[in-house]
Amino acid sequence: MSLHPQVRAFLDYVEIHNPMPAVPTLQEIREDVYTHIPYAGPDSQEVDVEHTYFTSPHGDLHTVIWRPKNVKPNAPALVYFHGGGWIFSFPLRYSAPLSNFAAETGFVVIAVNYHKAPEHQFPIPFDDCYATLLWVAKNAERFGIDSTKIGVGGDSAGGNLAAAVALKAADTGDVKLAYQMLIYPCINTDFETQSFHDHATGFGLDKTGMAGAWKLYIPDEHWENKYAVPGRATSFNNVAPAVIAIAQHDVLRDEGTAYAKALESAGIPVVFKEFEGMIHGFLLHGAMVDGAYALRTWLSEQIVKIAQ
Repeated sequence: MSLHPQVRAFLDYVEIHNPMPAVPTLQEIREDVYTHIPYAGPDSQEVDVEHTYFTSPHGDLHTVIWRPKNVKPNAPALVYFHGGGWIFSFPLRYSAPLSNFAAETGFVVIAVNYHKAPEHQFPIPFDDCYATLLWVAKNAERFGIDSTKIGVGGDSAGGNLAAAVALKAADTGDVKLAYQMLIYPCINTDFETQSFHDHATGFGLDKTGMAGAWKLYIPDEHWENKYAVPGRATSFNNVAPAVIAIAQHDVLRDEGTAYAKALESAGIPVVFKEFEGMIHGFLLHGAMVDGAYALRTWLSEQIVKIAQ
């Protein structure tokens, strides 16, 4: 299937209304994110929002909690790690989809503003995310959640972090995750897959931009570390069941598909869906692309089935 007409219209609109320099600086990339917030659509009004902080091994981190207004005692939880190539973005950019998740699932959703590369390279962002999981599990009573029904999720670079956190949780036994929810995740560093060739430019996430983000995130000595590159994992003992969603027209399509197959081959339950006509980042395109809501609803349905 070719690009969905709404996606084509979105890309054309952004090209006109959000032009970027041919070679933007990191500061320009970070500032541009704010102009994209309205594209995600409205927040759900069926949730309450709380802001708080906790201290990871690397400093104090802002966290945002979306709690359904009619939340039940001992609700399941979603600990969410946002995308942005490990170098930009923040939880409130995701308020629309995360409030949707909370309203649709009845889960308490908790997102953290982890440290960013290149100022803070791996393992610092990963450590922040793992520390967030431990903090949530330790404070389950405070959050009104069931400590046996905690899952992790994320999109793009956040999907990388969620997959890595799921691997470490399985390795350590610190938290028995109920599920991992991976949305077009950055899983491997093979930039010669068919999806990278087919979508190198013009589809929102470019091949050169993705390769550059990896280099900013991972120091040379950590390229073989599975917590940096989950595609390096060779064992999936005790890893949480996975819900994986990918976009048809995305450089990351093939690595997301490969990771789903690797988990399945290891006996891990996997629910997988490729969204036709969609591009990278479409979770945040709800104001112009109906597929964003189809994705949010599908993900909500899948994690409810697993966690409840």
